[in-house]
Amino acid sequence: MPQRHRFILVTGGARSGKSRFAVGLAKRLGRRVIYLATGAATDEEMRSRIARHRAQRPRAWRTIESPDDPARAITRLTGAVDGLLMDCLTMYVSMLLVRGETDRAIERRVRELCEAIRRARCPVILVTNEVGMGVVPATALGRRFRDLAGLANQIAAGVADEVYLLVAGLPLRIKPAGEP
Repeated sequence: MPQRHRFILVTGGARSGKSRFAVGLAKRLGRRVIYLATGAATDEEMRSRIARHRAQRPRAWRTIESPDDPARAITRLTGAVDGLLMDCLTMYVSMLLVRGETDRAIERRVRELCEAIRRARCPVILVTNEVGMGVVPATALGRRFRDLAGLANQIAAGVADEVYLLVAGLPLRIKPAGEP
């Protein structure tokens, strides 16, 4: 039976330090890390955000851009890999929502992603945004996104081995409970 590797979920609000913390965790895995990006450079602000994230991670890491099907990208990984860092689950949910997927289809895709992570041949760190602690969105689409992101986070946290919540740059390990 193949060895099962760790699944670590890192969540937090906007600018909470979650990506920086996830990169720090991934650096501990070794030099051969895959960075799986789900964001697309659709405007200048997003291009700037992507560039900032790129600058935070080691140049030796290989980047795979897979906004449409990260589960497939994870399943297709070959070669020697020390770990994988996917940033982020909420961008993936957002892309599915904008593409017109139903809530049920989005939930199914998130479950498929988590299953691919559980079967991965290396440890996986998944970054996601905690969007349910802010103001209730004013639009139906905003509320739908918030609800779907919350459900996606619950699904991922339910199967993850470790879950960290970042607040003001500080990590709090919430699964299993204790210090990082």
